[in-house]
Amino acid sequence: MSNNHLLNETHNPDLTSWVETANQTGCDFPIQNLPFAVFKRIGSDEDFRGGVAIGDQIVDLSAAKNSGVFSGVALTALEACSQRELNAFMGMGKAVWSALRLALSQALSSGSSAQQKLESCLVPQADAEFALPCNIGDYTDFYTSIHHATSVGKKFRPDNPLLPNYKWVPIGYHGRSSSIEVSGKDFKRPKGQTKAPTATEPSFGPCKRLDYELEIGIFIGNGNELGEPITIENAEDHVFGICLFNDWSARDIQGWEYQPLGPFLSKSFASTISPWIVTTEALAPYKAHWTRDEADPQPMPYLESSQNRASGSFDINLQVLLETDAMRLNNLAPTPLSQSNFKDSYWTVAQMVAHHTVNGCNLRSGDMFGSGTQSGPNPEEAGSMLELSNAGAEPISLPNGEKRTFLEDGDNVIMTGWCEKPGAARIGFGLVEAKILPAD
Repeated sequence: MSNNHLLNETHNPDLTSWVETANQTGCDFPIQNLPFAVFKRIGSDEDFRGGVAIGDQIVDLSAAKNSGVFSGVALTALEACSQRELNAFMGMGKAVWSALRLALSQALSSGSSAQQKLESCLVPQADAEFALPCNIGDYTDFYTSIHHATSVGKKFRPDNPLLPNYKWVPIGYHGRSSSIEVSGKDFKRPKGQTKAPTATEPSFGPCKRLDYELEIGIFIGNGNELGEPITIENAEDHVFGICLFNDWSARDIQGWEYQPLGPFLSKSFASTISPWIVTTEALAPYKAHWTRDEADPQPMPYLESSQNRASGSFDINLQVLLETDAMRLNNLAPTPLSQSNFKDSYWTVAQMVAHHTVNGCNLRSGDMFGSGTQSGPNPEEAGSMLELSNAGAEPISLPNGEKRTFLEDGDNVIMTGWCEKPGAARIGFGLVEAKILPAD
């Protein structure tokens, strides 16, 4: 099956914009992307409102609403995008998202008659501060990388690393949405109970094994009614878009608390997302074939479809970089730690949506899924320090001579993502970053 049925004029790789920075090689935000965020000018008393990235600029969607350029469904969508949060727009559904995307693409294209009216609606990204793009009512963290699950499982259960349900069920747990923050929000090292393997009882204090997790964040657009599951064939129609997600983890707290009910305080102290949501429509050229090893159990019927097999994966490159205090002091560039790809995920986005709702659970606009740590099949593709340092047994050597087993105070973790291939425009996700501050 071809992916061509997913493509339209907004994906044309030859399309250029009158916003010249959008046409530069390697730009994250060409006219074929048009991701959404919520922003205002730094230090201003403006209201936060929706914006769309184009080159190094932001289209102020509230200003665009009043520009006289847009009408019909696109204008109705812009009214929703002028609010403090994008939930109302996200809940309008795929046809409305697509109509606004097309109208913006046409208005921002080279030679558009809308240029004069829209130029005054641009705000430089360098002048903007961001908020969460929507009210995240519920957050579910999945565990979709079999490479991560196997690697971590070996450290806790050497004889039985992968639990028997993993290949049958898209494993997930309900996380804490209140502690999800947007990129740039630094946080204090968490405190909690830990228990050393040789100790007779636990102790309390700052986490000593602080880690990052390289994940994808998946935003639900229009939800479903309680008791009405979303079929796998319709699942992606309910997904508004994707962002970068760092699910910070306190490994020593986690090791003591996680049995029998799973993560709690080891995860709820901080999670960080990138400000930009790249729409599923923008990612259409990067939908990829999904398969399951013939030796593994094949998905149950509610998790299986020819569409999911043909184009259920997303070909998204993911990278983690580390910037230490010493690097900043010496003006050294952040150093790459690992790189992986979301297409190596064992379960697809559509399978996550279908499984989450198969019991009748109702999803709502703005709900977010975490993909789980995205580790690839090779050791250098590990999406956490737990894996890269072999649970602390093998320190990671940095180019400036520093070493790390887990994260130290002052460390700034930066994640980036992009899609790139011949015959399609490069689509970027920007950055997600946050710095670790000392515990009180």
